Amino acid sequence: MSSKKSICGLKQCQEIGQTCAVFNLRKASRAITQLYEEMLRPSGLLPTQFTLLVAVRSMGPVVISKLADQLVMDRTTLTRNLKPLERDGLLRVIPGRHDLRSREIKVTQKGISQLEIALPLWRDAQRKIRKALGDSRLDSLLDDLSAVVEAAAVH
Repeated sequence: MSSKKSICGLKQCQEIGQTCAVFNLRKASRAITQLYEEMLRPSGLLPTQFTLLVAVRSMGPVVISKLADQLVMDRTTLTRNLKPLERDGLLRVIPGRHDLRSREIKVTQKGISQLEIALPLWRDAQRKIRKALGDSRLDSLLDDLSAVVEAAAVH
């Protein structure tokens, strides 16, 4: 048995759990994802699918690279996440209008109908979070999350 002292001892690992941004953001992300999964379940959409439909709808027909940048996702992961939505007829992927080598994504009428089913469920989830945190705290959290995205992009 080695007498060498561990670099990552119990105390240091506990400190990481309390102070590490990625550790705590991922933990919060899992918790909020579970809530939204439960609340959106009657719509048949997962939170990732809901956010993709909302993003595409809000940006209009959008090229995959621009959507990936907006969502801070790599194109491969984004394309993989879009496939089920395209397969189910909620999105349509077509050659780009300005560059036929690019691909544009558009929400279909079926996708809009699915969003209309999901939107009241999403509002219920939002109300639940707003009630738990309070208006000021939720607004601050959203501002802080935007700042984290900007700070991480600077790296």
